[in-house]
Amino acid sequence: MKKEEIKEKKELEELKMRSELQNAIREQAREDEQEQSRNFTLRKILGGDFLTARMIRQQIGLILLIVFFTIIYISNRYSCDKNLIEIDRLNKELQDAKFKALSSSSELTERCRESNVLQMLKNNKDSTLKIPSQPPYIINIPEK
Repeated sequence: MKKEEIKEKKELEELKMRSELQNAIREQAREDEQEQSRNFTLRKILGGDFLTARMIRQQIGLILLIVFFTIIYISNRYSCDKNLIEIDRLNKELQDAKFKALSSSSELTERCRESNVLQMLKNNKDSTLKIPSQPPYIINIPEK
């Protein structure tokens, strides 16, 4: 009988330890039901102890608002960068257009000079125009 009694005692002890272990696990699993201490120390903050499920549930609106504004901020920054790149490209294009206009104007001015026009006509033998040796005459018309 002693063997049976010892065996029963061992079984009771095992059941008792199992129930204690299960109770301890349940207490740790119910993190949101534990009372939050009001004093936050640096150790608790760095250790992450203040981030409990209850606290996160209470602040979910604020967290979502912060995430929303962060996304807006990032997209706005991307849009501004894109616009700045476009402005730089357009400024370079404007400088190129100004340079082409200036060079075209200079070339046109050079070709339109009287001496160049007469030289081109003389080379092509298209006209009998010459540079006059006498100044133009002034014709006076009497008024009636």
